[in-house]
Amino acid sequence: MSILITMYILAALLLAVYAFNTWALTALYFIFRLPPSGPPPSKDGIEEREEFSTVTVQLPIFNEALVVKRLIDAAVCLDYPAHLLQIQVLDDSTDETTKMAQARVDMYRRQGVDIELIHRHDRSGFKAGALKNGLKTATGEFIAVFDADFVPNPDFLKQTVPYFAKNPKIGIIQTRWGHLNRWYSWLTAAQALALDGHFAIEQTARNRSGLLINFNGTAGLWRRVCIEEAGGWQGDTISEDFDLSYRAQLAGWKCLFLRDVAAPAEIPPQLAAFKRQQFRWAKGSMQCLKKLGWRVFRSHLAWPVKLQALIHLSSYFVHPLMVVLALVTPLLMMGDGTANVRFPLIYLSLVSLGPPFLYAVAQASLFPDKWRHHYKAMPLLILLGSGIALSNTKAVIEAFLGIGNVFRRTPKFNVNATTDRWQNSVYRLPLDGLAIGELALSLYSLLGAWIAATNGHQFAVPFILLYAFGFGYVGLQGLWDGRLEWRRWLGSRFQRKALRRTETRPQKPLRAER
Repeated sequence: MSILITMYILAALLLAVYAFNTWALTALYFIFRLPPSGPPPSKDGIEEREEFSTVTVQLPIFNEALVVKRLIDAAVCLDYPAHLLQIQVLDDSTDETTKMAQARVDMYRRQGVDIELIHRHDRSGFKAGALKNGLKTATGEFIAVFDADFVPNPDFLKQTVPYFAKNPKIGIIQTRWGHLNRWYSWLTAAQALALDGHFAIEQTARNRSGLLINFNGTAGLWRRVCIEEAGGWQGDTISEDFDLSYRAQLAGWKCLFLRDVAAPAEIPPQLAAFKRQQFRWAKGSMQCLKKLGWRVFRSHLAWPVKLQALIHLSSYFVHPLMVVLALVTPLLMMGDGTANVRFPLIYLSLVSLGPPFLYAVAQASLFPDKWRHHYKAMPLLILLGSGIALSNTKAVIEAFLGIGNVFRRTPKFNVNATTDRWQNSVYRLPLDGLAIGELALSLYSLLGAWIAATNGHQFAVPFILLYAFGFGYVGLQGLWDGRLEWRRWLGSRFQRKALRRTETRPQKPLRAER
């Protein structure tokens, strides 16, 4: 029992550190919420420094047949001097996406647009490899990157490129992600809430207070010399964006986050797609922690900056801690050690209000007239946060054990209106096998809540039920989303049985002809 109590207290206290950090970042946001650099530079500055303002727009894609035309069209529509703009479609696709992209590129080339498709067959280094390969023929001093799910506004480059001229030490510019399909479903609404919190509060607070931030992989720009001096794109992690942006800042380059410039993007409408995205982010972040954590610790940075960087790199460690609590708490409710865990639970309950408060502040600052409506998705986001803990725990374990390094893309379905369908798309993901484990954890937590209630430990019931409902929602939603696969599997199984019955059925002898 003492081992369980120790595990519980350590997990609860470590979780409290991460939860308290959201309070700290929210406080930093209020302190530094006003832009320190004043008004943005004049857009006319682009024409004044033509020889220094060439831009290459890189569009890395892999099997994106449903959105590739939309992406290329948006890149071509960027309002920027044509003689300063180059567009590269970096295609690693293995399906009809390549043919569709090539046709679109050829159409625009006939119209005089400087655009090319670069197709690779081996996909070595995944996205990092594609970006690195594109740099070989890139002509721009600045490199803009847009993933396939993004639709940048025409004035995106004019809103961002002038900042490079204003400060030659700026090597990276990151903009806020907007949302094309926030209200496609409650699932997309909850994801939008989380993304708004990250960009509007966390990125803003870190950047304006002098902390390190990460490039989010898309909807941003790089100074080419910054990429080169920081060591270039490297494919030894699946978070090449996190990796390179931290290496660049450790090398002395500055990162600028533009909160008021938004690039709209599609949010994954399928739970399995959201879990895959989170799995990749969790695994990639922990890979970066292994790769760069010691460099950060030994760097010349001030200790508060180092501490925040290490918390940032290790932030997905909260999910294994949550799984530990979910497993240990019901066991403690059966013994006499509850007095030793009551205080950590009460303490954790207070600091754990940090994330919901951060998300509320983000919505109120971004959408003063709509924030209450947007915030209705908060209960579902709470369930998602606990429900994906098992999947992200697997990602963290794989990262630390060095298991696999495969970049699994998040499928895009081109869904905007609620009438759009993704369920019949060839890109939909199959049923996630972890759904069974999530449902098992849900039942286990329900049993733990019953044990706590019957043994007089009502103070623990709400915490245990949070895990029960979170794991239950994610597991059941995964089964529901995968019902098409179940139907096909059952149908094929019945067909095989019917065929076997037909093949093994004894044949009646034919009557002899008279």
